[in-house]
Amino acid sequence: MASQTRVKVEKLDAPKVHGLDHETLIRLYRTMYLSRRLDDREIQLKRQNKIYFQISSAGHEAITAVMGLFLRPGVDWFYPYYRDRALCLMLGVTPLENLLAAVGAKDDLSSGGRQMPSHWGHPKWNIVSKSSCTGTQFVQAVGAAEATLYYDGRPKALAQAKKAPLGEHVSHEPDEIVYVSGGDGSTSEGEFWESLNVACLKKLPLLYLIEDNGYAISVPVEVQTAGGSISKLVRGFPGLHVAEVDGTDPFESYSACKEAVEYCRERRGPALIHAHVTRPYSHSLSDDEKLYKSADEREEEARRDPLSKLALVLVREGVLDQKQIESLEAEIDNEVREAADQALVAEEPSVDSIRTNVYSPDVDPSSAAFEAQPHLHGAPKTMVEMVAATLSDEMARDERITIFGEDVADASREDNLKHVKGKGGVFKATAGLQRKYGNDRVFNSPLAEASIVGRAIGMATRGLKPVAEIQFFDYIWPAMMQIRDELCVMRWRSNGAFKAPVVLRVPVGGYLTGGGVYHSQSGESIFAHCPGLRVVMPSTALDVAGLLRTAIRCDDPVLFLEHKHLYRQPYNRSENPGPDFTIPFGKARTVKEGTDVSIITYGALVHRTEVAAAQLEREGISVEIVDLRSLSPYDWEAIAATVRRTHRVIVAYEDMLSWGYGAEIAARIADELFEELDAPVKRVAAMDTFCAYQPKLEDVILPQTSHITVAVKQLLEY
Repeated sequence: MASQTRVKVEKLDAPKVHGLDHETLIRLYRTMYLSRRLDDREIQLKRQNKIYFQISSAGHEAITAVMGLFLRPGVDWFYPYYRDRALCLMLGVTPLENLLAAVGAKDDLSSGGRQMPSHWGHPKWNIVSKSSCTGTQFVQAVGAAEATLYYDGRPKALAQAKKAPLGEHVSHEPDEIVYVSGGDGSTSEGEFWESLNVACLKKLPLLYLIEDNGYAISVPVEVQTAGGSISKLVRGFPGLHVAEVDGTDPFESYSACKEAVEYCRERRGPALIHAHVTRPYSHSLSDDEKLYKSADEREEEARRDPLSKLALVLVREGVLDQKQIESLEAEIDNEVREAADQALVAEEPSVDSIRTNVYSPDVDPSSAAFEAQPHLHGAPKTMVEMVAATLSDEMARDERITIFGEDVADASREDNLKHVKGKGGVFKATAGLQRKYGNDRVFNSPLAEASIVGRAIGMATRGLKPVAEIQFFDYIWPAMMQIRDELCVMRWRSNGAFKAPVVLRVPVGGYLTGGGVYHSQSGESIFAHCPGLRVVMPSTALDVAGLLRTAIRCDDPVLFLEHKHLYRQPYNRSENPGPDFTIPFGKARTVKEGTDVSIITYGALVHRTEVAAAQLEREGISVEIVDLRSLSPYDWEAIAATVRRTHRVIVAYEDMLSWGYGAEIAARIADELFEELDAPVKRVAAMDTFCAYQPKLEDVILPQTSHITVAVKQLLEY
């Protein structure tokens, strides 16, 4: 692996200069050489143990530097991947900013020292924070491009977005486009194909750059991609402009980039450039390409080096002579040296700073600001009716809100609305909203959960307020990467520069006859384990109204779990509490006061606990019931208070007995309130097995009223 770059003019056939003036040519060469020297300096620092990781952009410099000639920092939006150093330099990211990220400095603009080097992010230039995950950026870029078209038609939404927290980073220009890039390996990810599907369906102004260096770490392209060419595979997508170029040739790259950018700016649809580049260094310093690349391959890559090729052109065309090139390189070497010296003495982030920007510093959904009294009116509504009513109220108040997911619209074919009632979700939770607010605000998505969440992230990053639906909790798992590694940590990993306050509505839980294993799952503990994500599960229509409104007005991502067994129950109905009714997160509800035993619960178990308490009351046993409502954050003060009153406690929940949400509550009670207990903490939960919810087995597997009454009596006998 090279540790230092020194350009030598090779004997190559010089390409023609296609309309590029001397100033532009020198700028390109300067940026390309600067990118390579930053790679070399990082390699040197890594070998000196002064940084901890390095991944280079070597061999990719020509296509990415040329792309920077056509894209506008602070106007267009960027989702670059880790080999886009030359592009970021062209946009305005400085050598010092590159190296501050490398050393993990406090003043690193991309992440405040929280991410690896080359994980770009820069709010001033609209470079959206990139994670290490492969391919997740594609669907987020789709969401960002959807925001572009949305703001085109809804200037009020743009004005509201600019007034929201971080609104100073919200921008929109009529001919802006969104850029997203990835390596050839990333095109094997499902999100890449999901993104192309939506980009072409909606004719989005989205420019893809696929930088094909022939390898995904050690896996060659013919093993990675059917036929060995991604551009051949995608040519069937309607409306997609496709170009295949030698990405080491700045002049061929110039023509391809110019045409593709114009195609997107003219709103003709998305474009994809397949650029063949080289990777003269190993994948990263954790890799050794000599283990899988032959010497002949590496020699061939050296002959295609974009720096050597451009240097030859500069000499042959009389732009610079050899001495002038060497003088320019010496100037850049000095610039990199000075930047490295500054970065090495930069202040490190404090240990305590790890806890900042996990959640919004501007909006606290657990604060008294969200305490409000209901102003009840109208006929009682079920939970599912209250979902639709609350969404309608919030959409009238905030034009940034979009609602989408599978089957959520009344009818995608608008002409059919003249003749049909409309669907509005499989549970009718969004019925009538498309008719009322339009198909640009309420629309169906393809059946692709990762795409749904990723698009919502992109929209939210641009200042919109998406309320997306995953049709059943059981099918949320394809979106897990987008939720855990993207949605939850966008604010944290960018050190507060970007955010993604998405609301994910998800029907959850069992107790429905015939639900089977794939329509009955619970798994809230998995998501409560995700820092940065709020998790809520109401049990009544009134709580749906208050908590869903708080979720939408919150500035953090929220997983809003709606127990489908409770959707149409008569016992939890409520009159409409009014358009300003909110309930703080992390504030439990005392359902019933009692003196003998406390039951801490949530979701469908609340009503079953009420029934059990009524039966026990007739036997002289007084039960106190606490409905948590909010699972992250949760109301520890209310839990501690009820335990101190009754000294006996049951935690009733629907998830698994082991590793379930209630297990954590029980463990904390035993740990911190042991001296208050007159009996062990008891849990009533689902069995320790995969829950095959069949009609005849449901009473055995899921916690029932009888299980609760037995548990209470066992505690009292202790």
